Amino acid sequence: MVQLRLPPHSRIKTGKTYKAIGNSSTIKVFQIYRWNPDKPDNPTYDTFEVDQAHCGPMVLDALIKIKDETDSTLTFRRSCREGICGSCAMNIDGTNTLACTKPFAEIKGTVRITPLPHMPVMKDLVADLTHAYAQYATSQPWLQVDTPAPQRERLQSEEDRAKLDGSWECILCFCCSTGCPSYWWNGDRFLGPATLLQAYRWIVDSRDERSGKRLSNLEDPFKLYRCHTIMNCTNTCPKGLNPAKAIGEIKKKLGERG
Repeated sequence: MVQLRLPPHSRIKTGKTYKAIGNSSTIKVFQIYRWNPDKPDNPTYDTFEVDQAHCGPMVLDALIKIKDETDSTLTFRRSCREGICGSCAMNIDGTNTLACTKPFAEIKGTVRITPLPHMPVMKDLVADLTHAYAQYATSQPWLQVDTPAPQRERLQSEEDRAKLDGSWECILCFCCSTGCPSYWWNGDRFLGPATLLQAYRWIVDSRDERSGKRLSNLEDPFKLYRCHTIMNCTNTCPKGLNPAKAIGEIKKKLGERG
């Protein structure tokens, strides 16, 4: 039988353990991915015990408590704490989600936290999203028109406005793209669910006058058609959106155009 092993510097080792002082019945164990680019060491899983009786209910609350009270070098992104900014996206218990909206009480046993998969790691739980944002920029996510601007505003009917629901709510956390196997395999050319959902948002906007050009830009064997409807993107979206459906609608519009 063939045995495969990761390169030596890719193997995650066991790191430090930080014990908590308190009632053992209220202790929750967190296993957190650690890696420092300034050191030659392999990445590790450090173990932290947190007393739930003195901590907020969300995973982000536990991370902040650990950083404030146990290890100030722990690095992660966070901002709004309300599931709006997408900054604290990470892989928690095997699922891409937002740390600020994920209650750790829902997770049985040890809570394992790692960076978003597929992306290069900058440090600890911080993934490098440079490439993902560059792809997002190619969708030209702004209103494009050829007609002169009206005196006040470009009006839109309630029916046309409703077509944007399910796409404008995207917070660009990239949980969907980093959970997509097609994006893992072809991330250099496949735009990924997050960018394609944003592209769809402008294609169906009745005020935009460049939908034909937007569709032409996506008519490519890799940009769009590397989506194989695996549905990981929809299953993992912390906002409950359906990027796979949006991608299907783009394909449908291209088919109708002939």
